[in-house]
Amino acid sequence: MIDFDVDGRVGVVTLNRDPVNGLNDAWVARLEEVLDGAEAQNIGVLHIRSALKIFCGGADLNQIRERFDWPVEDQLKSGRLYQEIFARLESFPGVTLAEINGAAFGGGLELALACDLRVASSRAKFSLPEVGLGLLPGAGGTQRLTRLCGRATALRMILGAEVVDAQEALSRGIVHWVAEPQNLTTEAAAIVGRYAKMPGMAVSAAKAAILAAGKAGADGFEMETSGLRGLFLSAETRALVTAFLAHQKS
Repeated sequence: MIDFDVDGRVGVVTLNRDPVNGLNDAWVARLEEVLDGAEAQNIGVLHIRSALKIFCGGADLNQIRERFDWPVEDQLKSGRLYQEIFARLESFPGVTLAEINGAAFGGGLELALACDLRVASSRAKFSLPEVGLGLLPGAGGTQRLTRLCGRATALRMILGAEVVDAQEALSRGIVHWVAEPQNLTTEAAAIVGRYAKMPGMAVSAAKAAILAAGKAGADGFEMETSGLRGLFLSAETRALVTAFLAHQKS
């Protein structure tokens, strides 16, 4: 369902649930386990990818069929599991990267949007199709797509259930990089390697401050100051700054 391998400071999360990496409650529980392990091992970069030809096709249709006649509040309670797990992924202290090799639809795109960074194959497709079914993206898609790309893009894609290709996704800021299919794995590995070299404590502090920007009740400026206070006191930062200053002096 979800495989997890660790190589130094990098944790590789591989989605592997035939046929389309459908999301269900068991999938959420497994991702919880993966995040527990990643946090316990102080992973610096969490690299999320797929073993299938598709990145993630969204919610498991069998689970939807089974629960469609449930009381509404019970269905909503189940749906909140996805909001919670994606919020936890978003707040993971290290860097998170989604390597999108194929379609990312519905919950699959919401999963990718909860990551810090996204690199996509030029053949990838992106959509939040829920409105076409009389629903809406309920795992954070309305919020994260709007914050990331602005209201105009969110209205266009969500209200029209629009499918966009990789180049359109790049131009609108949904993804950060696009690579040809044969180069995607190499490009993703290079990105992961670059971010894995960054000092973990500084990454965590900077990420927390960035996520505070624009959030009601969050004081991002105070988070910057608080983060810097801890970094100034850390041995890692003192060693890095001392070496930098010595090099500049010479």
